[in-house]
Amino acid sequence: MFDIGDKIVYPMHGAGVIVAIEEKEILGDKKKYYVMKMPMGEMKVMVPIDNMEEIGIREVIGNKEVEQVFAVLGDDKTKMPKNWNRRYRANMDKIKSGDIYEIANVVRNLMIRDKEKGLSTGERKMLNNAKQMLVSEIVLAKDTDQEDVENLINEAVK
Repeated sequence: MFDIGDKIVYPMHGAGVIVAIEEKEILGDKKKYYVMKMPMGEMKVMVPIDNMEEIGIREVIGNKEVEQVFAVLGDDKTKMPKNWNRRYRANMDKIKSGDIYEIANVVRNLMIRDKEKGLSTGERKMLNNAKQMLVSEIVLAKDTDQEDVENLINEAVK
């Protein structure tokens, strides 16, 4: 159970800070929700407390893990399927896992691929979404701003 002020990650959405815990009735069913404010775009997301485990809600990483994320970003790219569809599905599975290192892996591979061969519209969108998830978590972990984190990511990827 998390409290107001805790920094959490909502897989496929990114990281945010719990600003409230509210009870809402939807279709006659009362449930409690975390109200999470995202650091980018001032968006608020309601996360059902009952489904926390299934969704994969977790705490934001610490400084040691941030260093490991940048180590992943600085590694050489991993072998990816040549087939666009297989590559897209493999990357989507990594993003859906909510694992920060897997997301960093996707960001690195797609950034390198973009430099080498360019990306399709779908992969560019995937890169932007994965990068946003990465940035949102590192912004909260390091208590810094979005632009600094984006620059650090761009510098880390070879």
